[in-house]
Amino acid sequence: MIDVDFSLKLIKWYLENKRDLPWRITKDPYHIWISEIILQQTRVDQGLPYYFRFSEKFPNVVSLANADEEEVLKLWQGLGYYSRARNLHYTAKYISNNLDGKFPNKYKDLIKLKGIGEYTAAAISSFAFNEKRAVVDGNVFRVLSRYFGLFDAIDSSKGKKKFQELAFNNLPKINIDTYNQSIMEFGALQCKPVNPNCENCVLQDKCWGYLNEKIKDLPLKEKKLKVRERYFNFIVMTDKDCVLIEKRISNDIWKNLYQFPLFETKSEKFTPAEKFIKKSTLVKKYKTTHKLSHQKLIIVFWHYFSKESIQEDPFKKIKLKNLTTYPVPKIVENYIMQNTSDFRL
Repeated sequence: MIDVDFSLKLIKWYLENKRDLPWRITKDPYHIWISEIILQQTRVDQGLPYYFRFSEKFPNVVSLANADEEEVLKLWQGLGYYSRARNLHYTAKYISNNLDGKFPNKYKDLIKLKGIGEYTAAAISSFAFNEKRAVVDGNVFRVLSRYFGLFDAIDSSKGKKKFQELAFNNLPKINIDTYNQSIMEFGALQCKPVNPNCENCVLQDKCWGYLNEKIKDLPLKEKKLKVRERYFNFIVMTDKDCVLIEKRISNDIWKNLYQFPLFETKSEKFTPAEKFIKKSTLVKKYKTTHKLSHQKLIIVFWHYFSKESIQEDPFKKIKLKNLTTYPVPKIVENYIMQNTSDFRL
């Protein structure tokens, strides 16, 4: 399926309606890469401040490579999906140390880098180097499925291949970078998941989904997301000046971030061990939930205060005033900021 007017209409719409975003006015592959990694699983309005902070703190790939991982994770704090930040740092070091600080300019070389998949490699190669590669993200899946009437599941290998071929076949002969930006922006602003603006759409006259009243049915997914429940109990142990923390080192969520000592249980039933809370007083017990893409965390913060100096073994004892310098998960950061007086902040 090829529609010669499809790309021309999208580009025209884009030039009239595009958002003014900093990564669209550069051909620097480093800054394009930073923006693409930040925007994975992240809204533009949420990711924009992080992009500015990263660009200011690490203006090039060498400066990012030379940073300490904890510094990178702290700057990333609040965005979630922390493997993105770890992969970002790893790849920056690889490019700096093994490629003389020069970004690969071809899709086939970009996709070999850690944390860079098919979409990101296509985005960097087309935006920075105008290579003929089609970007296919959630926005593109949605636009293509509705316009061309594709009912192949976008989360199946067959469906992904078919959409990739369709996207490539409809690339214009020139302005590959502008077209790729156009179709993604169109999906984000016009052909939205819910309540798309079909009545004022430049593709309306040939859109299969609109003409057949199937907009709500597309795109199609075949797999249902299974959500796993986990029960976390954080022991917030403080004395006059200090608090206990620990570093997550297992291959799990929040790897290499810090947290209060955690006890994970199979249910909500939990009683802190007497030896751990000995000679301390329960200040507060706070329950909350935290949803991740595949997990629902049922969390309880047990906040204790000890009149005597707390013992750190096997945890890390730090000054209360230094608590906010450590990279922590968003849920832990929220608890700290909601209880600033308890942490002498």
